[in-house]
Amino acid sequence: MGQQKTILRALAGETQAVPPIWMMRQAGRYLPEYRATRAQAGDFLSLCYNPELAAEVTLQPIRRYGFDAAILFADILLVPQALGAELWFVTGEGPRLSTITTEADFAKLGPAGDVHETLNPIYETVRILSRELPSDTTLIGFAGAPWTVATYMIAGRGTPDQGPAHALMQENTALFEALLARITEATIHYLSAQIEAGAEVVKIFDSWAGSLKGAAFEKYALEPAREITAALKARHPGIPVIGFPREAGEKYVGFHKATGVDCVALDNSVDPEWAAAHVQVDGCVQGNLASRHMVTGGEALVADTRRIVQALSQGPHIFNLGHGITPDADPDNVQLMIDTVREGAGQ
Repeated sequence: MGQQKTILRALAGETQAVPPIWMMRQAGRYLPEYRATRAQAGDFLSLCYNPELAAEVTLQPIRRYGFDAAILFADILLVPQALGAELWFVTGEGPRLSTITTEADFAKLGPAGDVHETLNPIYETVRILSRELPSDTTLIGFAGAPWTVATYMIAGRGTPDQGPAHALMQENTALFEALLARITEATIHYLSAQIEAGAEVVKIFDSWAGSLKGAAFEKYALEPAREITAALKARHPGIPVIGFPREAGEKYVGFHKATGVDCVALDNSVDPEWAAAHVQVDGCVQGNLASRHMVTGGEALVADTRRIVQALSQGPHIFNLGHGITPDADPDNVQLMIDTVREGAGQ
């Protein structure tokens, strides 16, 4: 049954008449049912660590829209917390962490193999979803890429230019690389456990890859993705991996081959025609409708959706946004996007 799932077929290299579709952050604040469940949980982290409620919000967009995949509801900063960093969320402002800027800070982190005690509730969420998802819906697990996770651990919060992480990279390269190595190892443990619990695909989100230039991209975005992918495929032969080096630009070219990922997710800063010619030639691509269309809707949404589907129709493609859906999105626009992708296909 598994290989009949449209997402898995695309990841295996099959070109399909209608691309399968899911959406980054599809379980989230734009849905009233999510907001109700979040209120029931009490706060964001309590929701992440409550397997029944986390599974519920993961299932909500599947019930509403019939996406071809569900992505585990969790957060990329649970790994730093599992390593021993303090993590909390400030309402309206986002995450905050204790910072790692000195050897003494780094020494407080635990071993990479000890993350499971904290993350066990996440694996239970995966097990629930594996039982409860429709038989034709693919379950995607995920983690943040080491560079992106490190930017938060070094700065203690999100930053516009990842300046603190770049500064540590230059000023104390050994400490920076030790932190990246610890995150990489922990991520392998984390994703492997998600796969063991029932995840059929895993995705590595490198949201800040675009701020790495030149050799730094190869060393700190590409190489960790290669290491994680190789380790997962050694432990779990056949497991598909999606890589998302957001805003990589020209660095999207060759990313499949350099890292071993089965699919490269594209942000909306690259044209789909360019992606077809330079990235899709190496394998499946995912993307890349601008998230703003989920707010504004209308003919522009329909036209851009059709353009992307057409441009990427000659190779394996998973339709998605170029970044996560935003809280101000209109749920009706999501349905319009889905209907446009599937129009005329009898789905």
